[in-house]
Amino acid sequence: MTTLFGIKNCDTIKKARAWLTAQQIEFTFHDYRKDGLDAEWLNKAEQALGWEQMLNKRGTTFRQLSEEQKQNVDKESAMALMLEYSAMIKRPILIHNDSYYIGFKPDQFSEVFA
Repeated sequence: MTTLFGIKNCDTIKKARAWLTAQQIEFTFHDYRKDGLDAEWLNKAEQALGWEQMLNKRGTTFRQLSEEQKQNVDKESAMALMLEYSAMIKRPILIHNDSYYIGFKPDQFSEVFA
């Protein structure tokens, strides 16, 4: 089973979905905004990937935090922020055969599905 997690209108998600479709790989897409996000899933993903890797510091939502919030981010605060603001999670997160991957590069996906 393969599941791609992200936000439907994200350009990187669009590229990842197009790549999977072009390779005729069956997958389920889970949209954080439409399908929701829970602490249990977030904790599992964090255990596999690490919160530092998951936290999207380049996005608008993170940049809108106060300087104090940005400087004092730790695992607990990052997890709370990602749970509240799903746009703060780097995209996509791919789960394939119970392994977690983050981001999209065609070469990386080619290796995952080789």
